[in-house]
Amino acid sequence: MNWIGLYFGLYVLATIGIYHILIVILEQRFATWPWVGFLLLGLVCLYFSLRMQDVGWSMWWGYNAFINLWSVKEMFDQAKRRA
Repeated sequence: MNWIGLYFGLYVLATIGIYHILIVILEQRFATWPWVGFLLLGLVCLYFSLRMQDVGWSMWWGYNAFINLWSVKEMFDQAKRRA
C-alpha cells in the first residue's frame, strides 16, 4: 500500500497550521518586514521544484514554494487585520 498521499496530507495540514501561527508572531514582532524571507524561500523552493526529476520531490518542493509565496500576501493581510 502506498502511504505517500496520507503523509503528504498530514504534512500539508501541519504546515498550514504552523505557518498561520508563524505569520501572526512574525508580524507582531517585526511588522511586515519578514515578507522578504518568505519571498526568497519561496523562489528557492520553486527553483528546486522545477529541477527535480522525481514527481514526489517536485510536488514537495512546489508545495513549499507556494506556501511561502502565499505567506508574503498573508504578512500584509495580517497587518491590515491587526490595524
